Amino acid sequence: MISLQQDPQGFIRMNRHFPAGISIAVIFADGTQEVFTGKRLNEIYDEALAAYRAGNHLDAKGFSRGPKKKVQQRIEFVPVSPGMAG
Repeated sequence: MISLQQDPQGFIRMNRHFPAGISIAVIFADGTQEVFTGKRLNEIYDEALAAYRAGNHLDAKGFSRGPKKKVQQRIEFVPVSPGMAG
């Protein structure tokens, strides 16, 4: 089992998908713990990535269709809260 620690701002570090069938324990900043499936955390990651791309005017693949400038293509921190596992 993989364990991830939530930071005080409510995020976990996740910069890639996990295998769908594994169990991941998330330890929240308040000390509580919840077990997520890899599939569920991947869904949360995808939602956060879509919100990031929409907020930065990127298309679904992460490309900027506007003027050329350096834009981060991925996210590294994902917001989680108790009750999101199921």
